[in-house]
Parts: sequence; C-alpha cells; structure tokens
Amino acid sequence: MIAAARRRRLIARVRLETLTRQVDRGANRVLTRTWPRLAAAARRVRSVAERLGKRLRPAGVLLFRTLSAVEKGLLRAAAWAQRTATRGSAMLTPQRAICLTILASAGLLVVAQFVDYRAVEVGQSGYAGLPAATAPTVGAKTAGQAHTYLLVPVALLAAALGLAVLRNGRRRGLGRIVFGLGLLSLAIILLVDLPAGLDVGAQASRFSGAKAVLYDSFYAQIAAAAGLMLGGALLVAAPKAAARYHARPCRTRTNLFARAASGLRRRRPRRASSRDKGGRRASQRRNGAVSAPASPR
Repeated sequence: MIAAARRRRLIARVRLETLTRQVDRGANRVLTRTWPRLAAAARRVRSVAERLGKRLRPAGVLLFRTLSAVEKGLLRAAAWAQRTATRGSAMLTPQRAICLTILASAGLLVVAQFVDYRAVEVGQSGYAGLPAATAPTVGAKTAGQAHTYLLVPVALLAAALGLAVLRNGRRRGLGRIVFGLGLLSLAIILLVDLPAGLDVGAQASRFSGAKAVLYDSFYAQIAAAAGLMLGGALLVAAPKAAARYHARPCRTRTNLFARAASGLRRRRPRRASSRDKGGRRASQRRNGAVSAPASPR
C-alpha cells in the first residue's frame, strides 16, 4: 500500500511537470510571435512622444516661466503688504483710531447741522404711481434750526477732547465726558429734532395731502452721536496695553531650527537630586583659598 501511494504521488508530480512545461512552451510561443509587434509599437509611441515633447517644450517653458514670475510677484506683494501693515499699525494705534473716530463723528455732527433734515411733501398720494416724478416739498428746515445749533458747540467740545486724548493720553476721564456728550446729542436729536421734523404744522391747512418726511441728514446726526458714544466707551473700556499696541515684525524665523534654539534658551536648568546634593556637601572642594592642614612638627 505504501508503494502504491508513492507511485500515485510520483505519477501526479510527473503529470504536473508535463502540464507546466506545456503552458510554459505555449507562453513562450505567444511572446515570441507578439514581441516584434510590441517592440514596433513601443518604438512608434516613443517617436511620437519625442516629437510631441519637442513641439510642446517651448509652451511648457513659457508656462513655467510665467508661473515663476507670478510667484515672485505675489511674494513681493505679500512682503510689501506686510511692511505697509507693520508701518501702518505703528502709526495708527488703537487709541489713535478711537480718537479719529471721535473726530470724524464730531465733524459729521457739525456738518449735519447746516443741511436740511426735514421737509413737508405736498400731494404725495398723487405721485405714488409715478416713479420718475416726486412730490414737491415745502417748509424745509435745517437740523440746527430745530435746536438753535446747540449741537455745534457739543461737537466741537467732543473734538477738542479727542485731540486732548491724543496729546496727553488721559483716556478714562475724557472718555466718560465724550460718552456723555454723545448721549446728550442723541437725546436732543430724539427729543427735539424728531418731533419737530414730523410736525406738519401750518402746512396741513394750506396744502392738501401734506406729509412731513425726514431726510438723510437726520440719520447722519444719529450716526454721529452713536460714534461719539462708541468712541467714549472704547476709551473707557480699552486697556492701556491694547490702546498702545501696534504690530512689530517678527525677527526670528519660524522654522524648526529657530524653535528648537529658542526652546533651548528658555529651558530651565535641572534641579540637582538629593543624592547629588549629599555628595557635594560631604566632599569639600579644594582651591587656592583653602589649603591642606599643616603637618605636626
């Protein structure tokens, strides 16, 4: 039985070797027949690629040179923007920006006093369906006439306080005063100008369909008063360091070597262990100042 099993294994191995040899011979025949065609196709593809590469090379060179020029331009623009922003932040600090906001709001409030802020439209209902035509207006009045130009000295005082903050840096006390002036301006606008602007008055009896309207200068007054209040609140609430802060260029390159060097510089020295302390206390160091004990005579 053992001999029969060995014989069967031997026959199976012989058959497997014969089959693999036949497959190998068939594959060799196929490769031998197709190899010349594959080689010729590869040569054709290579020649076409070389010709196409020679023709496309100038376009590729031009493309990469253009990209390089664009990259250099962007880097220069970024460096210029960084330098400009750094210099601008050194000149326009937060405290100066707040003071400029106060000055601009005060100037807007002064200008708005001499511009018509209300009028009475006559026959507005008849012009409702006519987009090209507008209703005639009568009784136009400037904002200063409603409260006898009271906000002009208020705005000038706020502007003077803003300049004083730029000069001496006293922010909190002057900021409270500026906020109070803005609040006073807003109260006058809402309590005096608004009712007077919406009052038709004697025009209602003279014209039919009369209606009082407010112009943009009225809302410009409100925006100016809000700007004064905002500037005063920022002067009071902004901390001293943030008010004087401006960006500075970083002189240390932010790469791995610079970070490692800065980390080594800031690293604290290690504390000596108790065993090392005991060893140092037990052993006395000898130097020029400490001499050995003299020998007995």
